[in-house]
Amino acid sequence: MLVPTTGITVYACGPDEAGLFRAMAPRFGVTPTLTEAAVSESTAELARGNRCVSVGHKTRISNPTLRALSRVGVAYISTRSVGYNHIDVEYAAGVGITVGNVAYSPDSVADYTLMLMLMAVRQAKAMVRRVDAHDYRLSDVRGRELRDLTVGVVGTGRIGTAVLDRLRGFGCRVLACDNRPKAVAATAVATAVAVAVAEYVPLGELLRLSDIVTLHTPLTAQTHHLLNRGRIARMKPGAFVVNTGRGALIDTGALVSALESGELGGAALDVLEGEEGIFYADRRHGSVASKNLLRLQEMPNVLISPHTAYYTDHALRDTVANSLINCLEFESGDHHG
Repeated sequence: MLVPTTGITVYACGPDEAGLFRAMAPRFGVTPTLTEAAVSESTAELARGNRCVSVGHKTRISNPTLRALSRVGVAYISTRSVGYNHIDVEYAAGVGITVGNVAYSPDSVADYTLMLMLMAVRQAKAMVRRVDAHDYRLSDVRGRELRDLTVGVVGTGRIGTAVLDRLRGFGCRVLACDNRPKAVAATAVATAVAVAVAEYVPLGELLRLSDIVTLHTPLTAQTHHLLNRGRIARMKPGAFVVNTGRGALIDTGALVSALESGELGGAALDVLEGEEGIFYADRRHGSVASKNLLRLQEMPNVLISPHTAYYTDHALRDTVANSLINCLEFESGDHHG
């Protein structure tokens, strides 16, 4: 049986999140302390009296901040994201803090991924640019249909599996790879229909055969620059890359080079290396420091969006509810990481 916490401090809490935390927390027996401020050394004091805090994914949490949280009695951090590469989990454990992530509707990212695929193979960005300039001629290059293509899905956790499920309706050939055999087996049992449409192959074979490669693997030391210069060079000529996972899964410099040379047909990126401090900010009247981002945005065959695939009302409700559940389970001793 779950034992309610005395409270939870929610950092970087936006207005829509705040409304849901206020509405949901009493149902779980939790008293929330909400602040728009991001967690930092200077704001750690806001957590005093609460063993659990909830943080966003937009700002990296420094080790001095983790020490400051530990000093005021925080023992558990729940990040409102699937990935937690913005926190040094090992260091947190060293100062007595457990870190957990949340699960939310995988459909949010899966829907967005399919949208990006379709936009990429139909040259949507170039078309919109022409129409905005009142040029209503058709492109010299015709679009392609998904049923004629091979799609490679890298990573088949909850989101990757939801992408597999959607691809089934398009009739395309689907390849998949996952370096976690247990996860593959569990996925196959839990979602037999979705997985039946995919053929599991090694990553090298997937890259060689796929017209579209979409990334859904967590960012770890092992997957950093999973698509490096060498692997990009082995991809099918004219292939498209879709990334709704984490920016550093791709060596962005190598990607830019492959797009400029015409080796790749295009890219659709919801995440980008070095996005921190750029995405989620209004930069219309300021400079953008990332040369790679600026170059990619110039290209007519590259779609960029600011880490927004997860951003749906359904996913937000899931995130808030699971943030509260995480803390309750931690207090009751039922949390498993």
